[in-house]
Amino acid sequence: MSKVKLAIFDMAGTTVQDEREVEKCFFDAIKATNLDISSDKINSMMGWSKILVFETIWQEEIGENHPSYRAKVQESYDYFCHTLEAHYETNGAKPYDGVLDVFEYCRSQDIKIALTTGFYRKVTDIILSKLGWNKGLDSNYLNLTNTGGNIINCSISSSDVKNGRPAPEMIQLAIKKLNIPDSKSVVNLGDTPSDLQSASTADVLYSVGSLYGTHTETELDGHPHDEFITAPKQMIDIIHNLNN
Repeated sequence: MSKVKLAIFDMAGTTVQDEREVEKCFFDAIKATNLDISSDKINSMMGWSKILVFETIWQEEIGENHPSYRAKVQESYDYFCHTLEAHYETNGAKPYDGVLDVFEYCRSQDIKIALTTGFYRKVTDIILSKLGWNKGLDSNYLNLTNTGGNIINCSISSSDVKNGRPAPEMIQLAIKKLNIPDSKSVVNLGDTPSDLQSASTADVLYSVGSLYGTHTETELDGHPHDEFITAPKQMIDIIHNLNN
């Protein structure tokens, strides 16, 4: 019997090509709302819920008890959202080479596919639509079978849970929605420290870090993981080996 019942993939930087456009949108919002923060700091928070990024930045800037704290957070976040939505609406999105081969392999092995993302639902929906990955999903972003020509079985965004990454809640919600027996039936692939942290806390069977996304091996190596890969198709061998 197969050990792996569910493969969970991060979106931007893991399945969807990321040419630092998300980081650029952050910096546009930071500049427009008179913040001063380093690129290293922003990079360290990639993969987080996007509202949490601005909450953290403004907390460090003025403190969360400052009377303008919540308004400042919302101003920066709204600017970021507008810029990010416009980017994906205009430019669309592309999967990394080999991602669709991995998805096809998972389907052939009756392994469910879930996508998680630090994006909120509106941007997630724009990206899924541009890629055609929303096909066959119901109003709960779910398809428990592989009928209807669907590409994935489940989509989880940071706005679907109380706490986004690095908390494990998106992984746990995917497990629950797809009726997976337990976390030890799950493999997780992501390209940020928060992806690896959430997989570790969720106690998945196998946690894989992507070195072709937004972070280097040096940046990821200090975080819990089982293996690093340099191309998506390497996931096929990993899953095959886990199941044999």
